[in-house]
Amino acid sequence: MDIDDILLYDETLFKNIEAFNPDYIPENFMHRKSQMEALAICMRPALRKGRPVNSLVLGSCATGKTTAIKKIFEMVEKSSDKVVCVYINCQIHTTRFGIFSQIYQKIFGHTPPETGVPFSRIYQKIMQHLSSEDKALVVALDDINYLFYSKNANKIFYDILRAHEAFEGIKTGVFAILSDIEFRFMLDKNVNSIFIPQEIIFNPYSPDEMNTILKERAKIGFYPDVISDELIMEIAEYAASSGDLRVGIDLLRISGNLAESDASKTIEKKHIEESLKNTGSINLTYILKSLSEDEKMLLNLIRGYDGDLTAGNLYDTFNKMDNVSYASFNRILNKLEFLRLIDTKFTGKGVKGNSRVIILRFEPEEIKKCMNPI
Repeated sequence: MDIDDILLYDETLFKNIEAFNPDYIPENFMHRKSQMEALAICMRPALRKGRPVNSLVLGSCATGKTTAIKKIFEMVEKSSDKVVCVYINCQIHTTRFGIFSQIYQKIFGHTPPETGVPFSRIYQKIMQHLSSEDKALVVALDDINYLFYSKNANKIFYDILRAHEAFEGIKTGVFAILSDIEFRFMLDKNVNSIFIPQEIIFNPYSPDEMNTILKERAKIGFYPDVISDELIMEIAEYAASSGDLRVGIDLLRISGNLAESDASKTIEKKHIEESLKNTGSINLTYILKSLSEDEKMLLNLIRGYDGDLTAGNLYDTFNKMDNVSYASFNRILNKLEFLRLIDTKFTGKGVKGNSRVIILRFEPEEIKKCMNPI
């Protein structure tokens, strides 16, 4: 195809290309009414000058947890100036200073100095402001498992939830969001006695739910009649089989780009088929992004091994690098198998015949590429 055949720069199929971005918050948030109601109930005491109810928001990736939290926070802040709502991504911010810098920025409009000011002064300024202004604080900690990996979870939870012991009248709450549903965490007794969360479960979307969500997203993102309902259904079925709504949203975007480059006014089946050739990598990239540093380290060890690899040999190497117990190693290995990144096969050898051979399900170079995308 000649360059002249490509659509002109001012012609596009996309009415709002941002609708296909990972951080897009839809105005019409579908199939999560009961979860939104549960979150609202947890927030309601703060709107009445009480203490918010702590919650543990559970669900696998791409089930709407983050969107629900952000929408509830937006609604609360529109209805009251007496509740400070702070959303924090714990994959990015894992230290006490990092967490409280985000809270400080939300309250004062700028981050605190990174040097020269002790943490205690920053903490005190935050809490004194909340006390003097009679404001409640609700902090959403997304992917809290990263706080446990960095061994900062207990202190951060303690700083937030027990602030009332040092600052009279302080009302604080934590919404802990956990995507790694296999992860098991334990807080110190002093923290656990006050956390006592309300559990809110986000189940995976069904194929029909994915279909209606993708239809709505296509309606927002494309001009009318760009893509048929039948093709959206095909995309929804593929996304459902992968267990990840984001794969379907990416397929819509990629198919639209391919149709544009093909100078087509509509998305056709051939554009979907061409998009599907890249979907394995899309899905793999999302899975790899969800892994902890320890999990990525172990997967990289498996990726770089040449020849038959047993669990025992892998543990010996991994333990030298990270000094972990066999129980922790086994948990990580089981998770990698659960995510279908690896297979394990019992050989009948070893202690009680429990020796396992580890088989990588993807090409090593594909994992490397998706783990470090350009």
